[in-house]
Amino acid sequence: MLFHMRTTIILPDGLAEQAKRHAAERGCTFTSLVIDGLQLMLQSTPGDSPPPLPTYHGDGQMLVDINDKEALWEAFDADGWR
Repeated sequence: MLFHMRTTIILPDGLAEQAKRHAAERGCTFTSLVIDGLQLMLQSTPGDSPPPLPTYHGDGQMLVDINDKEALWEAFDADGWR
């Protein structure tokens, strides 16, 4: 017998809307999209590293000096809260 747990997750509005659009484009439900994403995350091994973050514009200009804490906070705050 299969058991399902009902739960509530809180997502940023933009992320939830994007996920719902993506699910509709794939012809699946929002729930199945979340399940697929969680399964992918849980299947990855702890040694897997995420892709590197971009550090330069195409012209070679550095986006943010990660050694400069204040510059990092300014970059994080540049777009405001999401």
